[in-house]
Amino acid sequence: MQNHGIKKIVLAYSGGLDTSAIIPWLKENYGGCDVVACVVDIGQDREDLKGVEQKALRSGASECYVVDAREEFISDYVYPVLQTGALYEGSYLLGTSMARPLIARVLVDVANKVGADALCHGATGKGNDQVRFESTWAALAPHLKVVAPWREWNLRSREALLDYLKERDIPTTASLEKIYSRDENAWHISTEGGVLESPWNAPNKDCWVWTVDPQEAPDQAEQVTVTVKQGKVVAVNGEAMSPFKCLETLNTIGSKHGIGRIDIVENRLVGIKSRGCYETPGGTIMMAALRGVEQLVLDRDSFKWREQLGLEMSYVVYDGRWFAPLRKSLQASAESLAEEVNGEVVLQLYKGQVTAIQKKSQNSLYSEEFATFGEDEVYDHSHAGGFIRLFSLSSRIRALNELKK
Repeated sequence: MQNHGIKKIVLAYSGGLDTSAIIPWLKENYGGCDVVACVVDIGQDREDLKGVEQKALRSGASECYVVDAREEFISDYVYPVLQTGALYEGSYLLGTSMARPLIARVLVDVANKVGADALCHGATGKGNDQVRFESTWAALAPHLKVVAPWREWNLRSREALLDYLKERDIPTTASLEKIYSRDENAWHISTEGGVLESPWNAPNKDCWVWTVDPQEAPDQAEQVTVTVKQGKVVAVNGEAMSPFKCLETLNTIGSKHGIGRIDIVENRLVGIKSRGCYETPGGTIMMAALRGVEQLVLDRDSFKWREQLGLEMSYVVYDGRWFAPLRKSLQASAESLAEEVNGEVVLQLYKGQVTAIQKKSQNSLYSEEFATFGEDEVYDHSHAGGFIRLFSLSSRIRALNELKK
């Protein structure tokens, strides 16, 4: 046992195998310090939260805080990112990435409340989450020390962790049979490991948790109406709801149609490529609805700028720079663009696909009079010739110069 000068540590606790082992390990390796467990409810499986306080105390925690942050997660973290249209590497809706800064911030709140002098996470040294946790803590609580057991201990396997708990007579429901590593919150569920470790293996049925196989989804398409105000989903099928309730409703509808499945190999921040299956049914519907209204409302240059914001934001969020000035600056620009993104979209859900089939907005720039292929009285086709001549003027001058040579 070493004395690190740490008296009280707040741990990001899930009740899973890793964090259950971390509690006694901290007490043994950090001078018998107090360990305060903190569980942040962001919409994970309700079964995982049952008895989680007692579980933490049985593992050796002196206290356990359970903080309900479901509404805050969707309204203050997910919705702002949706406004920007961020998709990491073209397809990942950033479910884990958006959750980590919120969890990390709640831990800082608890640490300040209980007078802790250190914070601890159970992220491994191979992943992105260690960066996200610690970058948040650096921005919000640089005075607190950080403990990352996976970078210190010699417990390198699930079997070793189970043996460690057994030796200390600490009960756990975990077993050696767990094949996949999963992360779940209200926005998504991710699955990694098992057969997915080889990119040549197709995912099997066990790789998908929330959504029905699109091939087995209903043969009858379903339509859902989504109302958007200032780039945020505010109602589903005409019923106004909170952000979390909107998502919850769309998750239920989308899951039965196999909406929101992706199977990708992504580039982690630490340089490793990883493969995962992600399910984001409600989020995929929301994204389609927001982009549908944008198509009506944003002019060409504004839409291009919003796409650039989304690309930049995807890296900022993925890399854990939520509390950096750059994220706030990108957000301010996205909010400005979203001021007139108001409207209603009807989306058709059918065997894994979401299609916006009807859209309207009081701020629409779409004009039937100008867009028609029939006869109109508002557009003079002869004007296009002068526009094209000026638009291509530099190309014309370059070609004339070549002829002179």
